[in-house]
Amino acid sequence: MKNLFLLILCFAITSTQLTFAQEEEATEETPALTLSGSVDAYFRTNFNAPNKGDNFQAPASSFGNLPGFSLGMANIIAKYEGKKVGAVVDLVFGPRGEDAVFGSPLYSGGSAGSSQMVNQLYVYWNVTDAVTLTFGNFNTFLGYEVISPTANFNYSTSYMFSYGPFSHTGIKANIALSDKFSFLAAVMNPTDMTEFNLNGTYTLGGQLGYSTDLGNTYLNVIYGDQDGTLSNDGTLVPGQTSLGKTFQVDLTTGFTLSEVLYLGVNTTYNTSASGEVFSGSDVQDTDGEGSGFYGFAGYLQARPSETFGLGLRGEYFSVFNGGLSEVVGVNEAGDGNVFAVTLSANAKIGKNLTLIPELRLDTMSDDFFIDNDLNPSKNLSSFLLAAVFAF
Repeated sequence: MKNLFLLILCFAITSTQLTFAQEEEATEETPALTLSGSVDAYFRTNFNAPNKGDNFQAPASSFGNLPGFSLGMANIIAKYEGKKVGAVVDLVFGPRGEDAVFGSPLYSGGSAGSSQMVNQLYVYWNVTDAVTLTFGNFNTFLGYEVISPTANFNYSTSYMFSYGPFSHTGIKANIALSDKFSFLAAVMNPTDMTEFNLNGTYTLGGQLGYSTDLGNTYLNVIYGDQDGTLSNDGTLVPGQTSLGKTFQVDLTTGFTLSEVLYLGVNTTYNTSASGEVFSGSDVQDTDGEGSGFYGFAGYLQARPSETFGLGLRGEYFSVFNGGLSEVVGVNEAGDGNVFAVTLSANAKIGKNLTLIPELRLDTMSDDFFIDNDLNPSKNLSSFLLAAVFAF
């Protein structure tokens, strides 16, 4: 499959080069350099659980999980955009930024280094009007939510977003098949291994998109050995713990229902398909099933005015065979689920500042949290107020 994807990329390059050579000389372009970004901070508190010390409780989803008055991140994006070629440098600073690039500080020996500021760093070539090649480190094409708080209606993030990919390093081809259909093919390092490839394995990615005036729908897939512990023939290597090859399929869609209402939907399924896991000389049999997770989320948003909006996110997230058991309360078989409801408002102050008050309730199938009396609990209710400034 890897060779097939490489063949597709090579074919796109060579065929479009011939087309490009036959075109008339392009008029002289005037590249543009632009700067944009954001700054955000927030306050967070629990209603039914401790807010301090080792007993502090928060949902095990990414970002917005620190107690009291807390920092998000500063984000600075520099874009150099020409008619045919360009480059993007996306830098992040602060707790949210550090969490977003958690897999980056490999070059500095696992300690914080300059690479831990890099959220995206890539060059691109518009080979034709229909084909764009991108090379470098770019945010994932899976999922409904993104890293930057300026592009999410809710400030806290979903479980599906938190445990899907954040970023990839590799090469991808975006191809416009028609006015409505698009296709993406990619060859990448293991997920979130953004500085270089430590494992010597590669992940394949693909996307089929469909766009109309009312909204967009994307079907996304990734497949590959994420931890590098498989042998060349795809079997498990004795003496190591292995996840096997990881497969994830993800559907993201969103539609404008009226001038006021918008509905977004995201569903995903992730599995590490090995039925056996080596640990030392022992083999653990999982009855032919891998471990992983799946989920579904709906995003209903109402914007009655340009300065105010209200959004409700409901998410069901389930883990199986011990996958992500540190994230969700699980039973003896390693299965568990959580239903999370998040109600957020967006109030714009001027052109650049958005205030986001948010109520969130996470309900687990098994005990995961502790309450104010330090007893096990399945529920956590919390409040958050975020301030997001975009420029």
